[in-house]
Amino acid sequence: MTENPTTRSQKSGLPPGTPIHIGKITNAETKITVISYNEVEVTEKQLHEVSECIPYKTHPGTTWIDIEGLHDIAILQNMGKCFNLHPLVLEDIANTLQRPKVEDFVDYLYIVIKMLSYDEKTKQLVVEQISLVLMENSVISFQEGKEGDVFNPVRDQIRANQANIRQKGSDYLIYSLLDTIVDNYFLILEQLGEDIEDLEDTIVKQPDPQLLNKLYQLKRQIIHLRKAVWPLREVVSKLERISHKLIQTDTLLYLRDIYDHTIQVIDAEETYRDSLSSMLDIYLSSISNRLNAVMKVLTIISTIFMPLTFIAGIYGMNFKYMPELDSPWGYPIVLLIMLTLSLIMLAFFKKKNWI
Repeated sequence: MTENPTTRSQKSGLPPGTPIHIGKITNAETKITVISYNEVEVTEKQLHEVSECIPYKTHPGTTWIDIEGLHDIAILQNMGKCFNLHPLVLEDIANTLQRPKVEDFVDYLYIVIKMLSYDEKTKQLVVEQISLVLMENSVISFQEGKEGDVFNPVRDQIRANQANIRQKGSDYLIYSLLDTIVDNYFLILEQLGEDIEDLEDTIVKQPDPQLLNKLYQLKRQIIHLRKAVWPLREVVSKLERISHKLIQTDTLLYLRDIYDHTIQVIDAEETYRDSLSSMLDIYLSSISNRLNAVMKVLTIISTIFMPLTFIAGIYGMNFKYMPELDSPWGYPIVLLIMLTLSLIMLAFFKKKNWI
């Protein structure tokens, strides 16, 4: 995960409610897409101006307005004027470093959540902030527009009228969007889990210093996942407990299901985090064992050659009178003694299970 090039320092000294885009700089054009539906029909349009959203404020049925791209502050401000959004909401939407949360503004609910995707090529976790505004007959979603979104299943449900989504209101649409994001967390966990298992097998069989970088990279991915998931539990719990006119009683049952899924994601994340911590211990132990094995072989070799070196050193001295110096069998006898000593020491090491 790459750090955002713009930081909070840009907001230093500005009055509250001043929207400043904090996030990845992009030259892509901001897209505004509208899906309006009821039990009978569905209408999809791509708008070019924020003013085109005004008729949908009183449009019958349910309307989903999707804004992709947060770098154009003028569009955010115009959306705020069109739908009477609080300046602090616009400020939070533009700041992509927000912590997941939910806020009650009487006439609407503002929800911040993190959408995750996993880049298989770079093995990086891509985090994108999603801001959702729940109104009486409409839902407005604000996306950073990094790697697309995971909302196609919801769009397909609306088009095909699956799960009775077109018979329900905007609160059920919010549930569907949240549920799709949380379900995608499980896909991310599966991909991370496969990488963790492969790394664990490699560390046990062939520990290598390069694996340490992969290990720390996976730990960073888990940390980013934890930062996205842990606050989500509070968000869903608050939506469950909140008594708001925009959330129907039937929808609360579905929100409880999201809460259960969130707990499962947190449990899996904690398991992976513990696994990575233990893998670091395994790596260090494997490296230590390999070093000990090498040192053991070198020690045995050195120990065997110590008496041989002693004998060779004795007979390497330049004295005129030495035992067996003039004997034709002196050289073979010394070699035989050296070989005998080596075999005796090897047998001793074998008996002690040192080799």
